[in-house]
Amino acid sequence: MSDSKLLRGTMILTAATFISKILGLIYIFPFSAIVGQQGLALYAYGYLPYTVILSLATMGVPLAVSKFVAKYNALGDYYTGRRLFRSGIIVMSITGFIAFLVMFFMAPVISTWIIRDPSELQGSSMDDMIFTIRMVSTALIIVPIMSVIRGYFQGFQSMGPTAVSQVVEQIVRIIFILSLTFLIVGVYQGNIGTAVGFATFGAFVGALGGLGVLLVYWFKRRTLLNVQMEGSTVDHQIPLKKMYRELISYALPLSFVGLAIPLYQLIDLFTFNRALMASGISQADAEVAFGVFSQSSHKLILIPVALATAFSITLVPTITKSFINGDEELLRNQVTQTYQIILFLTIPAAVGLSILSFPAFGVLFGFEDVVIGGSILRYYAPIAVFFSLFAVTAAILQGMNQQRYAVFGLIIALVVKLISNYWAISSLGALGGVLTTYVGYAISIAINVWAIGKFANYNYRFILKRFLLISIFVVIMAIVVIVVKHLIELVFPVTGWMNALIVLVPSIAVGGLVYLFLTVRSHLAGQILGHRFSFLRWKKKRNEVH
Repeated sequence: MSDSKLLRGTMILTAATFISKILGLIYIFPFSAIVGQQGLALYAYGYLPYTVILSLATMGVPLAVSKFVAKYNALGDYYTGRRLFRSGIIVMSITGFIAFLVMFFMAPVISTWIIRDPSELQGSSMDDMIFTIRMVSTALIIVPIMSVIRGYFQGFQSMGPTAVSQVVEQIVRIIFILSLTFLIVGVYQGNIGTAVGFATFGAFVGALGGLGVLLVYWFKRRTLLNVQMEGSTVDHQIPLKKMYRELISYALPLSFVGLAIPLYQLIDLFTFNRALMASGISQADAEVAFGVFSQSSHKLILIPVALATAFSITLVPTITKSFINGDEELLRNQVTQTYQIILFLTIPAAVGLSILSFPAFGVLFGFEDVVIGGSILRYYAPIAVFFSLFAVTAAILQGMNQQRYAVFGLIIALVVKLISNYWAISSLGALGGVLTTYVGYAISIAINVWAIGKFANYNYRFILKRFLLISIFVVIMAIVVIVVKHLIELVFPVTGWMNALIVLVPSIAVGGLVYLFLTVRSHLAGQILGHRFSFLRWKKKRNEVH
């Protein structure tokens, strides 16, 4: 397959992933307005265990299957990929159903791990939590099957089926969640616990939509795929045992690294409420804090993360190619470009979100919990830089076939988080969970950065200079935003939604313009993003002429 077609497919999938993530971020605003922060906490009680169990059930199957199928297709052996596809559907159906049964029947036990004393619950009940966990568990029946089909198409470098099914799955899920929760709470004045339980069932409904799209693609392309299979020049006749051994060798590292954020959140899920209550905070207040920490603030933070990784992920396939071809100079240039994009986009976004945390939280989630919400968001927002750096450095190591270092670093970080989380939260409150997340990700990133330096023979001197320059511009931007914010607040104190919006919009606009002006005038923007935005290169050239 040509490089241009591969790049086009990668960009299509990247765009779809970005759209899907943005949709997943946006819906949380109206959803939180319907169910509140305690409702978001209840949603997290069900969704976080589901995310981890789903990853264990699928084990990075889409990427692993695509890598396996692509390998044997390149050898002219389409039979082996089809055999994996057929057996994979059966295996994933079984593992998905087993995962569903485990989660469904373990729901009462999982609930007691989260809330030890049911009498402490306020705003929801233990039955609501069990109901929520059981409703989301139904998606485990379908999603693993989808992962095999997506991986099979991707093995043919056909990203369209995965891209379209991801977006459709997310749209169907969001429409179901918002319409049903509004009907239950807003129209019929029903229980929030019931509404949240049905909201998590949206994962199953969305999966049906995504599966429907994949089946349409399959029936449209089945004839062509069969013709390719019958035109195979070789059939390796690999035993299923050996086939799955190879598949698992691809899948396990991908699955584990992809679980980073859910595993961190799972540790918080089982320690957050208990640690806060041990420090004298009520269960109701602990649930609000957890809802803010794990859902509201977390969703906001993922916006710059999604933006940065969407720009940089297209470089990862080329990093793999450069490493395989032994082109060290090109590999180092690609690593440099990836680092620059991440730092250039996430640092100003994270700092700006931290400075504007209170008006941003008030505008998007209301003022009922703005004190705790704005406080957590202020200190948690810079984690966006850490999330982005971990994701990209792990992907670079994957491209260099050194993903074991990313796995090793993540294990150490999770152990540190697990050991220190309860103590930190009980001592520092909700911000203790923020601190341990910072420490854990710093450990992982340090190991990843070291491994990239070692195996790519990469010198970080240039990136440190870039980091320093970006930091100087961000500090100037931050000072201007703080001044503008305080001046507006003298006239419009942040006491209501409209005033918060009046503070937020000009502050964001001024901050963005200041940062853009500084980076364009210094030619930094053109050097980092000029290959993507021609006007940045034009600006540089015009200045050079004059």
